[in-house]
Amino acid sequence: MIGLGTMINTAGVILGGVAGHLFGKFLKESHQEALSMACGISVLFIGTAGAMEGMMKIKGGALESGQTMLVVLCLTLGVLVGEIIDIEKWFERFGEWLKIKTGNAKDKNFVNAFLTASLTVCIGAMAIVGAIQDGLEGDWTILATKAILDLIIIMVMTCSLGKGCVFSAIPILVFEGSITLLATLIKPIMTDLAMSYLSLIGSILIFCVGVNLVWGKKIRVANWLPSIIFAVIAAFLNV
Repeated sequence: MIGLGTMINTAGVILGGVAGHLFGKFLKESHQEALSMACGISVLFIGTAGAMEGMMKIKGGALESGQTMLVVLCLTLGVLVGEIIDIEKWFERFGEWLKIKTGNAKDKNFVNAFLTASLTVCIGAMAIVGAIQDGLEGDWTILATKAILDLIIIMVMTCSLGKGCVFSAIPILVFEGSITLLATLIKPIMTDLAMSYLSLIGSILIFCVGVNLVWGKKIRVANWLPSIIFAVIAAFLNV
């Protein structure tokens, strides 16, 4: 069944959010802060591992770095476009609307929780590759694997940040569902090189989410999202 992977991933996020909300009620504030720090450190290392995989390679028995110019160009151009459009503002407006419509108007951390969780689970190669596979072949295994990972991440995030995290299921449903429906159009663009570049830049953005979790909001990560598009363009130009 085409689209099943997206539904499984969405359900995983919802289950993680519900479990985190129920479990979080029994945690003291100090416990929630510790979980938030642990989640932040985990996201930092997930982002670092992905970025290093794309930038480091072994050549002649020595470790060498590369793709520096790609990273600089994609991030600078991406954040410039993102700041001009102010993508984060639109995310925040949607978050505020959700907060009111879901009866959480008094939850001061709702929007931040929603935004942080959404960026964490939506950015990454697994979401795109899995959705394409789901759309073309009805193969939902990649998204099912991602659903398990997202369930754990969202459960921990909900315990520490609040129930706004569970609503990251909406961006997941829209993002992966759209890619699944447009899979035949997107697949020719997503070459191996494009996926490699996308994974590299996406991992750096995930690292930025981790920075915000550990040290408080320092980076408007949503405004960096166009960097991923520039990564695909760079692959198309074979930069």
